[in-house]
Amino acid sequence: MGIALTGDIVDPATNQLAQCRKIQPYQANKTYLCPECNFDIRPGEGHFVVVPHLDHDARRHWHERCLMRALNREVKSNRSKGRRKRSHKRSNA
Repeated sequence: MGIALTGDIVDPATNQLAQCRKIQPYQANKTYLCPECNFDIRPGEGHFVVVPHLDHDARRHWHERCLMRALNREVKSNRSKGRRKRSHKRSNA
């Protein structure tokens, strides 16, 4: 099961609830810096913009693969936090 990249997500950069929108190549007319890989997102390159609900000025532009990587890392981290460690002790019953 994949992660939906549009709509409400938890922004991996700010840990805030945010709106995620796809920017089509024809809409991309500026250069942005991706917060995951620190490489440019060039004009004409489709990407995603993540806008925190409480701080619109903290919006970030992401390469699709970088946003997926960051969101998958967050999901895996949250899954491992919820697991209980098994005790390997055996009872002598």
